[in-house]
Amino acid sequence: MTEPPRQQYGVTPPISVATPTDKEVERNQALIEELKKQGSFEGAEESQKRVQVLNALQNLTESFVKKVCANKGMPEHIIKNSGGKIFTYGSYRLGVYAPGSDIDTLLVTPAHITRHDFFATLPAMLQELVPPPEDLSMVPDAFVPIIKFKLQSISIDLIFARLANVNSVPKDMALSDKELLRGCDEVNLRCLNGTRVTDEILTLVPKPGVFRMALRGIKLWAQRRAIYANVMGFPGGVAWAMLVARICQLYPMAVSAVVISKFFKILAHWTWPQPVLLKGIEDGPLSVRVWNPKIYPSDRGHLMPIITPAYPSMCATHNITKSTKSIIIREMKHAAEIMDGIMVGNLSWDKLFERHSFFTNGYRSYLSVVAAAKDKDTLLGWSGLVESKLRHLVMKLEILETIKLAHPFNKGFDNVHFCETEEEAIRIANGEIKAIDSQAGVKTVVTDLKAEQNGDVEKKEDESKFKVYTTTYYVGLEINTEISKHIDISWASQEFFETCKTWPSYNEDEHTIHINHTRNFELPDNVFQPGETKPAKKTKKKIIKRKAGAANGGSAKKRSADEKSAMRVVDPLKTTEYENHVRNERKKHENKRKERKRQEKEED
Repeated sequence: MTEPPRQQYGVTPPISVATPTDKEVERNQALIEELKKQGSFEGAEESQKRVQVLNALQNLTESFVKKVCANKGMPEHIIKNSGGKIFTYGSYRLGVYAPGSDIDTLLVTPAHITRHDFFATLPAMLQELVPPPEDLSMVPDAFVPIIKFKLQSISIDLIFARLANVNSVPKDMALSDKELLRGCDEVNLRCLNGTRVTDEILTLVPKPGVFRMALRGIKLWAQRRAIYANVMGFPGGVAWAMLVARICQLYPMAVSAVVISKFFKILAHWTWPQPVLLKGIEDGPLSVRVWNPKIYPSDRGHLMPIITPAYPSMCATHNITKSTKSIIIREMKHAAEIMDGIMVGNLSWDKLFERHSFFTNGYRSYLSVVAAAKDKDTLLGWSGLVESKLRHLVMKLEILETIKLAHPFNKGFDNVHFCETEEEAIRIANGEIKAIDSQAGVKTVVTDLKAEQNGDVEKKEDESKFKVYTTTYYVGLEINTEISKHIDISWASQEFFETCKTWPSYNEDEHTIHINHTRNFELPDNVFQPGETKPAKKTKKKIIKRKAGAANGGSAKKRSADEKSAMRVVDPLKTTEYENHVRNERKKHENKRKERKRQEKEED
């Protein structure tokens, strides 16, 4: 009797449908034990609290919809039947959330509830909950408008969408039907996209349990290697999930350990920019843009396209740059070698999850991008803006012939500086942190802009002191010394500064930004973990050579400062000479850009 044909997952047939061997099952059990040891799983009590919080939000949603309907004077049957539902997406919906992680939530309403109602009415209703939420903040003008808060110590990101052609949203509604998108504007489509993509991923993998365990392992690896951050040009949570899902499709019978091993073997040698697809790209009922590199030049420029499966399909990795692509592939190749050792039993799983060496053994030279403000709340918005624009600096640096690679670290470091004088505070705000922090009158305290306990730390300090809050982002530089040992970042820096200062809320009296060259032995202590060794300054033996002039009573020519320096970063200075230099550099790079566009048109 012939075996019935297996279901094909994905756009191609599977590579292997072999069942796992005893050795692979053993390695898989070792993976689960290591993930438990690494603290990847949340306890039952904490998980139950999440369910309770979501139930409270569902009840609040129904009350919110009824209240808005009543305020608008709608008939009783509409008030009663309008409904409203809370959906989840991201790591919680995928089932791979870790202790302390937030819950991404989407509030969906019928057509007669608006986004204005969401921001005008819901926050006050949230405050009436028992216990009330903490750290409530609203960002109505964000790319994806959002309300953030903590409820019973669980962080919630809440977004909103209205279904333009729906009069009722029952509790059993799903969002898989593309017809529900009719009449939605772009903001609503973006808000609905997260839940639709997450749900679609779970339907496209052969064994959701295997997928979840493998994704936990890949997420932990990516976080430890500091390559998990969409805003910095690395894949985010959804992109990593789609990559793992694709490997599950290719090995539908494999255990999670094998999926992780094949993940690195295949993707380290993937023929980018060939896209990673979980299913064919679909057409739909809307006249909206769907990812298509044959039509859109910007889609053609995506270096590592990973395409969302839900209509309208989008690229989840459009932020990846030339440098971050190189770093991702390098890390995957390194992980593939480790996995070979793990699968044959020569290495243990903890080797895969070792912490990155970005600061300890990464680069000799770094750029420190320092965003500063006078108070915490002001810096929170400003540093977020600078972080979102940092990849633009990386792309400008990549254009320079003297830079092989510009590696952004995936998060910033927050500090508060207590100064004796206003002059010291101004100098720190102007980027002179290294020079000022060494003075006895200045105290720097590591902080976290988003944490509640910051105030306790600050209250312990003398309130009479001048405070400056800073967030520092680091970019490791690999220099092309064959061309020059000196690099000039003035053009790239000025372009980056101007990009940041286009922020509508920018105020030159409240916000400052500076870029400093930092050598590895000058890195501050707060970037290192306990047990890590800070790089030391290399000392070279002085070899004294008497020149002929000196030997004959003359004076030997002194070496210039440039000759003494292994690498010199030219920082921007507000001088006429500097401005002329930037203008010339900008013109040169603009000509290069036009030439590339001309060549692309000729190729097309």
